[in-house]
Amino acid sequence: MAETFEPFTIRKMTVKNRIVMAPMCMYQADDDGRLNLFHFVHYATRAVGGVGLILVEATAVERRGRISSRDLGLWEDAHVDKLRELTDEIRKYNTAIGVQLAHAGRKCEAEGESIIAPTALSFSENMPVPEEMSREDIRAVAGAFRDAARRARLAGFDVVEIHGAHGYLINQFLSPLTNKRSDEYGGNLENRARFLIEVVEAVRSEWPDALPVILRVSAEDHMAEGNHPGDLAAIINRVKEKGVDMVNVSSGGVVKEAVINAYPGFQIPFAETIRKETGLPVIGGGLVTSPEMVEEIVQNGRSDLVYIGRELLRNPYFALDAIDALGADVDWPESYKRGRKALSKS
Repeated sequence: MAETFEPFTIRKMTVKNRIVMAPMCMYQADDDGRLNLFHFVHYATRAVGGVGLILVEATAVERRGRISSRDLGLWEDAHVDKLRELTDEIRKYNTAIGVQLAHAGRKCEAEGESIIAPTALSFSENMPVPEEMSREDIRAVAGAFRDAARRARLAGFDVVEIHGAHGYLINQFLSPLTNKRSDEYGGNLENRARFLIEVVEAVRSEWPDALPVILRVSAEDHMAEGNHPGDLAAIINRVKEKGVDMVNVSSGGVVKEAVINAYPGFQIPFAETIRKETGLPVIGGGLVTSPEMVEEIVQNGRSDLVYIGRELLRNPYFALDAIDALGADVDWPESYKRGRKALSKS
């Protein structure tokens, strides 16, 4: 059987196959951060399409932590009920579902918000200079992650992912390109990892022991003076004992000047390094577009799960097509079997 369709278990969450829907911002919520019909159609379609794990897009733990005014949110209890409806719907298709807890920091472009960051450096000349976070701000944001984790539990998610990548707040603390602090949250690698450790501890204090926590990282800043995969592995080795079970490996986004040479599978070597140097399972990806690419990555032990982004936007039924492409002994959903090319006579 194709290894792509072998189940994978971490803590007490089992994913039916190795295909993960990457968290991709849709910018379809209203200013209140609540789900609407778009999100139900968007995510349920990929569940029907056979994805093993859906990671819901960046979901803000504070209003000022939104990337845009149309981000999803988990900053108040009123967000829980609609998210619970979504997790109940997705689970009907034997698909696991997680939520990415996020704070944009200096990359917040939501209207009317005062933005914060570890250091008062703007992302670009067109964006405002953020306010440097005080220790009280740091404690407050860690508390916001904690409260969002509690709401995620009430909403019925199988896993939470802490967004520490793509130049958002946690990544801003981790990278020497954006963290110029001289206190215990800046300077050497140990200090730059301190905020992340506090966030993981806060999330774990409200998240069930039986369920996993994923950390998403930018393993490569794509700048000589920035972080590289070995640096991230060292950071992860400091934080994993706090309750991180898996690493979702991406790259870039922390500074506008970085030049990324993107090609099919370009981030998989970063995932391999993180997997080898931390001993944790990883989710790898980066312009993966075919079932054969997924199978090669999984069979060769380069990544435990593989995230698909743009290709799932083009083809919500990527995983169903992969069943036939890889000759896997897996059924299609009953309602869709008539469309299966391998069985169709018309």
